[in-house]
Amino acid sequence: MGLKEAFAPEEWARIVGAPMLAGIAVTAADPGGVWGAVKESTAVAGALQRAKAPGGNPLAAEIAAAYETSEGRDLARGVLKAEARGKKPAEVVEAAMTELAAVSALVAAKAPEAAPGFRDWLKAIAGEVAEAGTEGGFLGFGGEKVSAAEKATLDRLGAALA
Repeated sequence: MGLKEAFAPEEWARIVGAPMLAGIAVTAADPGGVWGAVKESTAVAGALQRAKAPGGNPLAAEIAAAYETSEGRDLARGVLKAEARGKKPAEVVEAAMTELAAVSALVAAKAPEAAPGFRDWLKAIAGEVAEAGTEGGFLGFGGEKVSAAEKATLDRLGAALA
């Protein structure tokens, strides 16, 4: 029996959407244009791919496996749409923080042994997204690797997941 079975279907959908929300929170904190968004999305995809490695976090591996199916991707997109559609970037960050805190508490309540690894994984994803693109500058030159807004969002995410 996998960890997925510990959760109701709507809870599982929220958990599957959490990596995307962690990434979009950082992206929305300091939008860096199309190229930056592509790099940041690629960082989330890479984290999902690495989560399938043997000996890793079992909950992260189950979530990554969900993304290999159209149903799992639809679940994640549904969560992302619910939290981001029609909102300004600052509102997306707020919605993502609220949802990620709730999902973290849900995992802690229903799969306490998986909760620390899950929280660390989401923080790692957000960190990778922050470092994926360069903020400011021109055509990728100059600017800073992680902006002040992204750093603040990473700190908020850490607090929300605690």
